[in-house]
Amino acid sequence: MAKVDKFEDLLVWQKGLSQAIDLYKLMATCTDYSLRDQMRRSAVSVPSNVAEGFERHTNKEFIRYLRIAKGSNGELRTQIHIAVGVGILDIVVGEDPLSKSRIISSMLQNLIKTREEKFT
Repeated sequence: MAKVDKFEDLLVWQKGLSQAIDLYKLMATCTDYSLRDQMRRSAVSVPSNVAEGFERHTNKEFIRYLRIAKGSNGELRTQIHIAVGVGILDIVVGEDPLSKSRIISSMLQNLIKTREEKFT
């Protein structure tokens, strides 16, 4: 595994950041403020927790924050399903963020597994 000097170099952080930005844009005109704000918080939490865990400089803490990021990502995916289910998002529009969220979840799980195997 290549040494990463800053969290901005992590592909999972980059994808999480992109997901948060895309979600902000997607929900910009949503008038269900409660769901919109909760989705934004969940989306922002993913790259934020990756960054926070990385900056703690211990493997145990990094893994802990990666798990929190994964949980937030699952929360976001659930909220996207809800937005589609109640008609806030069209099913076709909702599929892209769902797909990207699944990829991020897989990336987080793989990074957790790698960190557990190599550093514990």
